[in-house]
Amino acid sequence: MANEFIIDFLQVGSTKSGDAIAIKTVVDGVSEVHIVDGGYQFTGERICEHIEQHYGVTNKVNRVIVTHNDGDHAGGLRTILEKYEVDELWMLRPWEYADELINGFKWWRNVDNLKKHLQELYPNLHALEEIAIEKNIPIMTPFQGSKIGNFTVLWPSKKDYINLVANSDKTPDTYSESAMVGLEGFVGTVKKAVSKLISAIWGDEAFPTSDTSEENNMSIIQYASIDDRRILLTGDAGRLALKGAAEYATSIFGEIPRITHFQVPHHGSRHNVDSETLDLWFGKKLNTPGEIKFSAVISASKEDEDHPRKVVIRAIKHRGGRVSTTEEADFAFAYNVKREGWVTATDIPYPTEQESV
Repeated sequence: MANEFIIDFLQVGSTKSGDAIAIKTVVDGVSEVHIVDGGYQFTGERICEHIEQHYGVTNKVNRVIVTHNDGDHAGGLRTILEKYEVDELWMLRPWEYADELINGFKWWRNVDNLKKHLQELYPNLHALEEIAIEKNIPIMTPFQGSKIGNFTVLWPSKKDYINLVANSDKTPDTYSESAMVGLEGFVGTVKKAVSKLISAIWGDEAFPTSDTSEENNMSIIQYASIDDRRILLTGDAGRLALKGAAEYATSIFGEIPRITHFQVPHHGSRHNVDSETLDLWFGKKLNTPGEIKFSAVISASKEDEDHPRKVVIRAIKHRGGRVSTTEEADFAFAYNVKREGWVTATDIPYPTEQESV
């Protein structure tokens, strides 16, 4: 039997972008269904309808993976855990490391109190934990090297994760309302910076110098190699995480795998990648357009004015990427799978402008 996979990037049903990924693999005759992130709470039913219609799911999902706490990733997974028999839930819970974190916090001395506070600060993860405990779903820890079905976790290590939690805006010593931006249902008061667009020739890339948040860099990065297809799923990972994943990949594979199927992190944000990071994973820029070396997908809502950024699309195309989004419809990476009614996705045109730094 031939190996196959289909990785569905689903629209999340919101004016803001989010991630909801359903995966079905058949490798060496073994069929498995994974859900990686679930969009917002109201996205959950949409995922259920999709996997029941297209995967033949009736009551069981093999694995659910939560890349990080954000409500546009974790919210819809509550429905999955409540509705189906789930073999494993994979996620990182900051309160599990309260005893290692507490010495770095000025105002906290009681580990149990710190645990409770961290549960309050990461409510989406805590809600999933409570459902899993009630339903006796094993909660697995996805640190570097963990095997999640056909996928290997490339980031984070335990050490890196604890450092990110300790330095996050959510840490108990620095916690404020502004740290809640990005959680489901919260309306922030921070003014949005407007980026001016400037004309740019082929090869030019103007990225800001700052990386994304510690929260986003906590995202689990997963890699799979099925036949000659090499898949990288990134959540909202930033430059720190992607470089760390590349370093770890080199240590276990002897080199950085040349990816053929790439999830662009954080809906195409320009703070998550830069020229150096993309060079690591995809090689140097092409001198001229033309050669297609890999496929990339950006989970983004059509109504989201902030995503994807033009410089990100340009940079991926500079390295031979074919770029599609979920702005108009669901998108799938498919290998040895044909689905009736689905057509080849549009490759985004090359932007001749990019955001000014």
